[in-house]
Amino acid sequence: MIIREASADDAGQIAPLINIIFDEMQLEELEDVPTPDLLKVIRAAYQTKTYLSGEATTVVAEADGQVVGVAFGYPGENEDAVNDVLERLSAKSKAFTQPFEAESETNGDEWYLDSIAVDPNYQGHGIGKKLLRALPGYADRDDEEVIGLNVDYENPGAMKLYERAGFEVVGSRMIGDHRYFHMQAEVDPEPLVATA
Repeated sequence: MIIREASADDAGQIAPLINIIFDEMQLEELEDVPTPDLLKVIRAAYQTKTYLSGEATTVVAEADGQVVGVAFGYPGENEDAVNDVLERLSAKSKAFTQPFEAESETNGDEWYLDSIAVDPNYQGHGIGKKLLRALPGYADRDDEEVIGLNVDYENPGAMKLYERAGFEVVGSRMIGDHRYFHMQAEVDPEPLVATA
C-alpha cells in the first residue's frame, strides 16, 4: 500500500469515499440531492487546485492500483476558501435547490482534518491509521503546530482510533443535527510521503 498526495485523476475514486462521510453526517440540505449528482459535485471538487495542492491537501491510500482511503485537510484559516469550492460547484448543479453551504468546523488555529474515509472492503487493515500517521508532515509543511478534527459522539470506534493516535478532546460542537467532540493533537512531523 502507498500513501501519497492525490491527483485530479483520483477524484472519481475519492468521491464515493467522501460520500460515505456525507451519508453518516445526515445533512438535511443534501437529503434530496440524488447520489449521482452529489458524487459529480464531489468529484469536481477533488479535481480543483484548491483541494489538491492549494488551500487544502488531499492524501490517498492506494492498494492494488486503486484508491482505498482518503484524508482531506487544511489550515483552519483556509476554511472559507475550501468551503467556497463546494458552494460554487453545487450552485452550478440543477440537483441542488440551493448552493451547499458547509458549516464552520475548525477552531481556526489548527490544521483541520476535514475528512478521513476508508473503502468498507478495506477497513480493519490499518489504512486509517496509516493515513493519520502521514498527516503531521502536511500540517508541518503548512506551518501548523496542531491537528484538529471532529468525531461524532455516536462513533466510539473512531474516537478510540484518534485517542490512540494522540488526539485529546478539547471541546464539542454541533454540525448539522449531530454533536461532535473536537479533538486535537500536537504535530510531530513525519515524512510527507510514506509507503508501507
